[in-house]
Amino acid sequence: MELRLDSANLKQALAKASQLLADQRLVAVMGDRFLLSTFCLALPVQPALVGAATTEDEGFAVVMRTQPDLLICTSDLEVGYGIHLLQRVKAACPRTRLMIFLGRETREVVQEALRACADAVMFRSSMGSATSDFMQALVAVAQGQVYYPEAIRRLGSAQPIQPGLPPPVEPLSDRELEVVGAIARGLKNPAVAELLGISPQTVKTHVVHAMGKLGARDRTQLAVLALLHGLIDPLG
Repeated sequence: MELRLDSANLKQALAKASQLLADQRLVAVMGDRFLLSTFCLALPVQPALVGAATTEDEGFAVVMRTQPDLLICTSDLEVGYGIHLLQRVKAACPRTRLMIFLGRETREVVQEALRACADAVMFRSSMGSATSDFMQALVAVAQGQVYYPEAIRRLGSAQPIQPGLPPPVEPLSDRELEVVGAIARGLKNPAVAELLGISPQTVKTHVVHAMGKLGARDRTQLAVLALLHGLIDPLG
């Protein structure tokens, strides 16, 4: 793949990334030192970057010290495991948004990342591709939404249901399932309302009810649990 450095699309993407990261505090944790160095030197990243590391323990220490808005990591680290880092950060700093690039494209790894409540999950193979996963993930996370592209949703939808997954308190209604499915695709409440022909307040009510039925603490966990329970169409 040739990366056209003079393309209008690339320039627009860089400008958009700068805008999205302007008010963010960012930590990057990646096992590949060349990738991490290159990422940290990117002009849109530099003003937002407050720390970087290549191992799980170092990454966690940086997060605890800097309390970032966003953690971007890869699953493969020099020492440790990126998904374990997400779990530790989620428990210690629940307000930090979590974005991860997975090296292995398997159902097991995808479901691990979802169960860690990552707000954005992508494959490393999508970096720099026409799908623009990274930019779409930045937009979604900046707006408080999740980003799970179709390939992630397909592998994340558990069949059969994973053992040990708490069952719903009660079944979700058809409308609640439609709303949760739209949330899992990264839509905000106004967009969900327009899609389903209902008011944003009604969408909010359905979200609250669905969260209660699934025992979800936020929209990210709501989308994760719906996928892991196989309640929503991953391609819908």
